Amino acid sequence: MVLGAIVACEVAFWVFLVGGLAARYLLHRPRLGALLLIGAPVVDVLLLALVAVDLLGGGHASVHHGIAALYIGVSVAYGHRMIAWADARFQHRFGDGPAPEVLTGRAYTAKCWKDVARTALAAVIAAGILAALIALVNSPARTQDLTGFFPILGFIVAIEILWAASYTVWPKKGRVHAYRAAESR
Repeated sequence: MVLGAIVACEVAFWVFLVGGLAARYLLHRPRLGALLLIGAPVVDVLLLALVAVDLLGGGHASVHHGIAALYIGVSVAYGHRMIAWADARFQHRFGDGPAPEVLTGRAYTAKCWKDVARTALAAVIAAGILAALIALVNSPARTQDLTGFFPILGFIVAIEILWAASYTVWPKKGRVHAYRAAESR
């Protein structure tokens, strides 16, 4: 049940996001677009409620409950940026907006380190949700899998740090177009 709810919430998130942007830029209805965009975080609240109801109803915690907590953490930490990313592309494609900037070098490295902070925030939020669920259920036998999810959160943050460190050592280079490469010869 929880895995299905996660998938349904992910689909609903993108439906609200694309629907909101389509209403804003294709239908020229900014209020409807804003209303639909507000639906994206509401989906997270529904997922959290579903997980809590499942566990309080006697369900045994599984890795799916941990994934749900992580999904909510990522959605809170990265949600605004994901919406801004999609908005910039919609605005460029269907509005009068400029082409989205492609980051390279130091700018991309700085973005990677900001992502470390976002991922750490997502992990802290997920850990808080897991701790709250563990305390709420108050049954170590039923929440054992939730306790085992904390190291996974640490592993995810560690990978994000390695990713940012790699771009600190080897910065992302910009693409050189073929005609520019030919000109430089």
